[in-house]
Amino acid sequence: MSIEYPEYWTHRKWMSRALEIAQAAGDVGEVPVGAVIVDSSGNLIAEGENRKERDKNPTAHAEIVAIKAASQNLNSWRLHECTLYVTLEPCPMCAGAIVQSRLGRLVYGVDDTKTGAIRTVLNIPDSAASNHRLQVLGGILESACRHHLQTWFATRRLQQRATDSRKTVQ
Repeated sequence: MSIEYPEYWTHRKWMSRALEIAQAAGDVGEVPVGAVIVDSSGNLIAEGENRKERDKNPTAHAEIVAIKAASQNLNSWRLHECTLYVTLEPCPMCAGAIVQSRLGRLVYGVDDTKTGAIRTVLNIPDSAASNHRLQVLGGILESACRHHLQTWFATRRLQQRATDSRKTVQ
């Protein structure tokens, strides 16, 4: 695939950066999702990580944080020449923000079988409610993205069980 599709290496590069950001979010107790936005020349415009817990804000998803930063950096809400890389398929809220920001392309790592609103559960970008069409590419570094999320959630469950058992003993 890489010889026939040289842009694949570009997608891997930026998804790797999104994974690094996701790791940092997970390290501080946030669900480990990371996002980066790159312009048409391949320049990094913005980064975002989940910040719901830290900001006490239900809208502080990685995609929203990155879109807000990119809009501020470009001094425009129209991001039509930009690509958003995110480790997990966006939820309905983030899919709506992606459509509203007119992003040119979305590249995501792993499908979200519970709330994925790009291709898995819903398809907001291609729905009649969408006034913008964007290119979508899923599955970039899919195994790494899935493993990262699954490991983080498994660790959290073990920590919670340990906390619960200590409470029971006392």
